[in-house]
Amino acid sequence: MLTLLEIIKKTTEFLEAKGVENPRLNAELLIGRALELPRMQLYLQFERLLTVPELDKIRPLVKRRSQREPLQHILGEQEFFHIKLKVDRRALIPRPETEQLCELVTQQLAHPPLTILDLGTGGGAIALALAAFYPQAAVTGLEVSAEALALARENAAALGLDGRVRFLESDWFTALEPGERFDLIVANPPYLSEAEMAATAPEVRGYEPLVALSPGPDGGEALVRILEEAPRYLGDGGLLALETGIDQHGGLRDRATAAGFARVESRRDLTGRDRHFLAWR
Repeated sequence: MLTLLEIIKKTTEFLEAKGVENPRLNAELLIGRALELPRMQLYLQFERLLTVPELDKIRPLVKRRSQREPLQHILGEQEFFHIKLKVDRRALIPRPETEQLCELVTQQLAHPPLTILDLGTGGGAIALALAAFYPQAAVTGLEVSAEALALARENAAALGLDGRVRFLESDWFTALEPGERFDLIVANPPYLSEAEMAATAPEVRGYEPLVALSPGPDGGEALVRILEEAPRYLGDGGLLALETGIDQHGGLRDRATAAGFARVESRRDLTGRDRHFLAWR
């Protein structure tokens, strides 16, 4: 029989050999899930001898991760901007850059928005996070994928927000009525080029919906469409906040000016690269 610490070490070595980033963290989270123990409890039970049934629970989870299935899919959930979301193959896993976009939006607005639109909502991360942060706001999430919308509605129900967030199947703005206006429009659209897609990790290429990652050859097609159409749905002084690729802001500034936005700003991500694009009507 092996101790818990010995199993953690062996799992870490196995995952590292398979090219998994942060193998020790992955090992601890997977073993904790299999044993139904918080990570801190693992540290308090390092000398505990594991039984055969316990090892049988651990092995399939480790095998899935060794095949580069995303950790979040195996765990089934992801923390995001003060809420917990169910995650699976139907939509993108929420990234730190998108969480930073939500933080940036809440810092930029002088007054709480009463109407919020999340374009390409996927599993509902941005829409639900902002609905929780702004309890007085009416929030709409638009998404072209029926499967992703189903996940978003499951997340809304789990968070008790299904009565406040409207989810619609839509190719960007098409499902909206012509007279609808929003104080805030937020989007994390697909923005990777074909070359960038080819360089993504196996966890991304093999398990996440490619349509939510890349809109076409140069990666900017969806961003351009949003910038061109958003002014019709923004109220006076309204803010459009976008997550973008790191080499796209020069062209986006020109497009935003042509679309009639009064002011634009670029904001950097945690790596110091232009990632978020803000435009005021």
